[in-house]
Amino acid sequence: MHCFSLPSSRLLLLSPAKTTLKTTCHVSPRMFFNDGSNNSGDGNGNLNPINNIAKLLWGASLPPGLLISTVRTTWTSTWQIMMSQLAPSDPSGGYTRPPSKFRLDGQNPTAKLHLYVSLPCPWAHRTLIVRALKGLEEAVPVSVAAHGFDGSWEFKDIPDKDNGMDNDILVPTTDKVNRCRNLKEVYKLRKGGYDGRVTVPMLWDVENKEVVCNESYDIIEFFNSGLNGLALNPGLDLSPVELKEEIEEWNRVIYPNVNNGVYRCGFAQSQEAYDVAVTGLFSTLDRIDDHLGSSRYLCGDRLTLADVCLFTTLIRFDLIYNVLFKCTKKKLLEYPNLHGYMREIYQIPKVGATCNFPETMDGYYRMLFPLNPGGIRPVMPSGCEHNFLSTPPKRESMSSVGKNVQHVL
Repeated sequence: MHCFSLPSSRLLLLSPAKTTLKTTCHVSPRMFFNDGSNNSGDGNGNLNPINNIAKLLWGASLPPGLLISTVRTTWTSTWQIMMSQLAPSDPSGGYTRPPSKFRLDGQNPTAKLHLYVSLPCPWAHRTLIVRALKGLEEAVPVSVAAHGFDGSWEFKDIPDKDNGMDNDILVPTTDKVNRCRNLKEVYKLRKGGYDGRVTVPMLWDVENKEVVCNESYDIIEFFNSGLNGLALNPGLDLSPVELKEEIEEWNRVIYPNVNNGVYRCGFAQSQEAYDVAVTGLFSTLDRIDDHLGSSRYLCGDRLTLADVCLFTTLIRFDLIYNVLFKCTKKKLLEYPNLHGYMREIYQIPKVGATCNFPETMDGYYRMLFPLNPGGIRPVMPSGCEHNFLSTPPKRESMSSVGKNVQHVL
């Protein structure tokens, strides 16, 4: 699985700076209530022309009903067009994630490799965690793309002194191997070019200038077992043979209902599709929380790829999905076992450094224009701050009692 950027042909729809939709779509009755405050300026003595025009036309009254209904119809139609391009759907309005174009298909590439990621993307986050845990930082260098204002993945150089982050935390970078301005240019370097969806994570063959793989699970399996000769921690096995079947069982439950489930909630284009997705999401979280009440990790006492895949959704849950994707039934903080489990994984050495929360919030709240037209980023929940996530989870004494996915789901 992967995160994608938007083709340039969609810029007119998705860039507030290039359309008047951002102004018109905000019209609502509450905008024009006279609350006694002077809101005709910006606080510096500069008049706001929109407010002045509104007062001239209607004074303290509400806008005409015809205007409200016209703007609502226009915005709804435009939203449907944008969402159909951002998030392809089935006939019921349910989000259908496109398949990855480049797969490993069991092969272990031997070329000099480079990893392209973005920090908001949970699918790319998987690859960063496994890369770090296996000690592959030197063997597989990484370039970190950021969301551009037009929806593309672009590269930028942020000096350490200006990023406001701990020096160990990953931040956006330049393209360290191809010196491209954005990820689309990198994809186009491959033989024959490329006009498809530009997604992260992406594993790149440096010498042959070719996309090796852009399917996240293929990449983390390869990082886990295919580069042990280069890894600093080759003894770590996140997918041991004796647990592989159980890992796959968990993946079959977690991917559709949790990993992709939050996107099916946020990208739903009908009430029916949302209701189905949100019911599946929270019933699955309830069951996993119950399972983790007697099991330290999903497959017992050992961290596996299934845990990595679940973690990258959980760490974004209260930060992003609970609000922006309407996953509002419960916060992760309300799940005692899930939240402690997430904190324990966050505290594993090197994992926390892969979590850049401000960059993640920007990537969702400021760039997913159809879901948040104003681009306002909410304050970070206190339960998502580093100090809170660093509190002891006290799960060390948790022992597996033989429960597995078949018993609880």
